Amino acid sequence: MPAGQVLFGAGDRCKGLPLILSGRVKVQMTDVSGNRIVLYRIDPDDVCTLSIGCLMTGRSYRAEAIVEEAAEILLIPGALLDQLMGQSKDFRLGVLESYGRRLDDLMLLVEEVAFRRMDQRLEEWLTSHMTDGSMEVTHQQIASELGTAREVVSRLLKEFENQGRVELSRGHIRLIA
Repeated sequence: MPAGQVLFGAGDRCKGLPLILSGRVKVQMTDVSGNRIVLYRIDPDDVCTLSIGCLMTGRSYRAEAIVEEAAEILLIPGALLDQLMGQSKDFRLGVLESYGRRLDDLMLLVEEVAFRRMDQRLEEWLTSHMTDGSMEVTHQQIASELGTAREVVSRLLKEFENQGRVELSRGHIRLIA
């Protein structure tokens, strides 16, 4: 699938468990006003936690998955997933281990959104995502990663700039040591 392709959308029925063989897929939620939050990314050999949940409950997706980097994806139909879970201990353990890791990641995300100040989260995100102290990124992309509004990110980055901590230019941020 090419970058930008929607793998599944909110409200879609689950057709199977996607396994990413190459590339990368991001799973995100969008609210009614268009704000987004990235829940997690699926890399090669990961499994999609939402797909497992949808297959187990028969409910529709509550988020969307978008191919970030061109990807080769294998879709395991629900019936085959049930068969593999019942017949292969290694497969079952691999799926459950991945599910457990992802659930832990999502709990950390909830904790961050609910209990950490946005300026702290933004500073930590910038530091962990920069290469050589700078990066090409829009305020909207950062807002989606952190689950906040673009205006909040813009205001905080302007404060960081006024404090001499960052240098801002269109689509570019540089940390000042």
